[in-house]
Amino acid sequence: MRKLLATAAATALIAGGSYAMTSSPEEPALDPAVAEAAANDPWTPRPYVQIENPEWSRDAVLYQINTRHFTEEGTFAAAEEQLPRLREMGVDILWLMPIHPIGVENRKGTLGSPYSVQDYYAVNPEFGTEEDFRSFVDAAHEQGFRVILDLVANHTAWDNELATEHPDWYEKTWDGDFRPTPWWDWSDIIDLDWSQPGVREHVGGAMEYWVREFGVDGYRADVAGYVPIDFWEVMRARLDAIRPVFMLGEVQQVTHHRAAFDATYGWDWHVASKRIAAGDANATGFFGYYAENESLYPREAMRLTYIENHDSNAWEGTMYENYGDALEAMTALSFTGEGLALIHNGQEACNAKRLEFFERDPIDWSQGEDCAYGQLLTDLIAFRTANPALHNGRWGARMAQVVNSAPEQLFAWVREQEGNKVVGLFNFSAQPVEATLSDGLAAGSYTEFRTGEAVTLAAGDTITLPAWGFRLLSSGGQ
Repeated sequence: MRKLLATAAATALIAGGSYAMTSSPEEPALDPAVAEAAANDPWTPRPYVQIENPEWSRDAVLYQINTRHFTEEGTFAAAEEQLPRLREMGVDILWLMPIHPIGVENRKGTLGSPYSVQDYYAVNPEFGTEEDFRSFVDAAHEQGFRVILDLVANHTAWDNELATEHPDWYEKTWDGDFRPTPWWDWSDIIDLDWSQPGVREHVGGAMEYWVREFGVDGYRADVAGYVPIDFWEVMRARLDAIRPVFMLGEVQQVTHHRAAFDATYGWDWHVASKRIAAGDANATGFFGYYAENESLYPREAMRLTYIENHDSNAWEGTMYENYGDALEAMTALSFTGEGLALIHNGQEACNAKRLEFFERDPIDWSQGEDCAYGQLLTDLIAFRTANPALHNGRWGARMAQVVNSAPEQLFAWVREQEGNKVVGLFNFSAQPVEATLSDGLAAGSYTEFRTGEAVTLAAGDTITLPAWGFRLLSSGGQ
């Protein structure tokens, strides 16, 4: 069978021979100076993160493509034609939702969920051929993009051939039947048993296959926390041995940053931002998230601070439903505060529709040229790129709180490093705000975002913003 042969071939091609998936990866070597210091002094700090983020992720913005909805045709070839437009926007990493054939048994809707994978080693004929996919990846690389694939490791479709050939590779119900993920309503999938080495070899081999044979640059791992972390750590090392990759995990755990993922989800940010936008919390509702982000997460961690993705659009509501008048301010924060920025396809065209999950539902791009929000996204990407203090993870600066007289409305911060300083001033309320800066942290001379006007701030100055208004000021950028 082709996919099993591909797995075996992939295994043989990796230096080191056997595919030892059942044990944790060997501890990466520490810097010799750090190792020597630690040996002589047990109180010397040891680095937690053991992976190296690829240099090309330094200021990257992600763009999520649902191939089924992205174009009228819903194909790789049609998506390839849109690459110049995305390049002009300034996005960097293209995240493709699952590209694999979708299961038929127990399928939801007419076309089924892309997360019900029938074959990890094939492409969905709905989207085109393998050569169409290869052409998309090659064209993306030629135009300066990186491409990551959505990987569904936790479960497969009921009619994935593995269920027939290796039924022992799956978890079972109390009476011995295949089992969907417990508690959720995911009736169209069944869970793999990750205690089985064969499962690890098959899925791991597929990950290597798409990186080696098609030039894929990494993965977004669906429900990454439901898969043992030692698998992700092993695979990160194996994929990096092919070439440096970028890994985004759908999980919110510090441990996943140690030796597996560059980026994880900032679910708490998304929840807090929606609560504030709805008036269920004030601006201080962000304090808990940013306190934990700084004090708990490693400096290298990139956390996805998203306004919308495929799940939120389909199941929570559109960006307009979730954010209303707060949309532009929250978007500006997601791009300029500490975090990894994401654009879900259609946002730049002011998509106001909940896109169907199990059917074809092409995005209406007719508003694209007249969509002011789309221009805001483009301008924010350019601003982010021009100011190194706003870059991702270890490359960017920490956010320092600007204390002011109206903290329940005015959310204010400074990010500063190596001569570049950015001030963010956000009125996260439905009423105008007038607040006094309590100290000199934000003091300085700046250029205003978008207008280019010169601005000077000093301790004791009064900041006035309209309801849901925001200002971004910068100095010393590129």
